[in-house]
This record gives sequence, C-alpha cells and structure tokens, in this order.
Amino acid sequence: MLRPPILHHVRRAHSATWKKNPNLDKIIRVDHAGELGADRIYAGQMAVLGNTAEGPLIKHMWDQEKKHRQKFEELICKYRVRPTVMTPLWNIAGFALGAGTALLGKEAAMACTVAVETVIVDHYNDQLRTLMEDPNVDKEILETITKFRDEEQEHHDTGLDHGAEQAPFYKALTEAIKTGCKVAIAISKTI
Repeated sequence: MLRPPILHHVRRAHSATWKKNPNLDKIIRVDHAGELGADRIYAGQMAVLGNTAEGPLIKHMWDQEKKHRQKFEELICKYRVRPTVMTPLWNIAGFALGAGTALLGKEAAMACTVAVETVIVDHYNDQLRTLMEDPNVDKEILETITKFRDEEQEHHDTGLDHGAEQAPFYKALTEAIKTGCKVAIAISKTI
C-alpha cells in the first residue's frame, strides 16, 4: 500500500530523530502505575469516608492525584511508553487498600496515606537524582516529578496532622503498606 508522500516524509524524519531512553521509559511507566494506584486508593477512601468530616480533605488529595495520573497518561502517549501490564491489578488493589484501611477508621486511612506517600516521596527523590545526572535531562519530566513530589510530601504531612499515628497497629500497618508499595514499584518498572 502506498502512503501519501507527505506522511512518508514526516514519518521518516520523525523516526530518524526518535531515540528511546530506557531510564525515562521506566520512570514514566512506574510513575504512571503509581499515580493510578494513588488515584484508586483515594477513590476507595472516598467510597467509605466521603460523607464524613474527612471527606473534603480526602477529596482534595484525590483531586491532586487525578491530575498526577492525567499528566502521566499524557506522558505515556507522548514518549510512547508501554504501561505496566499490572494496571488492572493495581487498579483493584489500590481501591481495596483505600477502602480497606478506611473501613478500619479515619486514622487507618491516614496511616495508609502516610505509608504510601513516604515510599513515593523517596521514590521521586531517587528519580530526580537519576534525572539530574543526565546532561540531556528532559525539563518537563524534571519539573513534573518535582511538583508531584512536593504534593505527595504535603499528603504525607496531612496524614500525620490528621491522626495517622493513632491508627491501631500503626507501625505494623504502615510497614506492610510500604513493603507492598516497594514491591509494586519494582514490578511496574519492568513488566
């Protein structure tokens, strides 16, 4: 089949300049998965606590996570990154984690937020260090991750300010959630 000459020319020029960055692929893939998970965690918390005094606070954090997810969905397309095949599982697991901890009470929901955001802030900081070592660093990615890291830190601090440490079995709960997040990050980087 013959392509129109102009499209053929554009595709040829584009393919000549297109160069995949495997580090950037991993960063975008795992951050897309993470922001999907965070979106679903807050959706689960809202399903349980949305009509309580904590509802507006959770909604505010969820709204930010929706924007994070949307941005990484744009970046997945822009940089032609394959999303993780675990997306359907992270979707269900995130909602279950959010709803499950919220069913234990508002403090447990906040403990979940603290645990998840602790791992995410550390993860984003690691990514920022990696990106800053690259002399051809993508400024958009750098600025995006920096902004999102700061908002995730705000969520972490909000969780602490709203009783996370009063959750039953706070230490065991947060350590289990942190471990789960780290495993999800490791898996999402590659598959």
